[in-house]
Amino acid sequence: MSSSRRDGREATVQFLFSQDASGEPDMRELIHFWKIRETAGPARKFAQPLIEGVLGNLESIDAKIGQYTTNYDFNRIARVDRNILRLAVYEMFHRNDIPPVVSINEAIELAKSLGGEESFRFVNGVLDKIKLELKRPLRTSS
Repeated sequence: MSSSRRDGREATVQFLFSQDASGEPDMRELIHFWKIRETAGPARKFAQPLIEGVLGNLESIDAKIGQYTTNYDFNRIARVDRNILRLAVYEMFHRNDIPPVVSINEAIELAKSLGGEESFRFVNGVLDKIKLELKRPLRTSS
């Protein structure tokens, strides 16, 4: 996977994290975010539709995550883990150009670099269950 895609995913999680912390998502904050983040062109080009897609589908994404985290109060899931899961679920169910296995692997790597010590295990466990709902092959784009 190209580093610009990984950078784009990291920027997406950072923006989602900041919006999650402030309460209501505000796309106007994205302009300010890009000025601070100084994300290069390809990474930003990849991240922009991810951010818009996650926020545009937030209710259904959160509902899907909630189905597989019934032992957790959704709002008590670590904010970084919650937003990594949001990105991965969005990619898995709304981005047919990205193989689901790539979304899962990238989420695990993000959890390792951005999350706590056990984040990657938690993220992997949730996504491992969610992937069973997919109606497309795990290893190819459709």
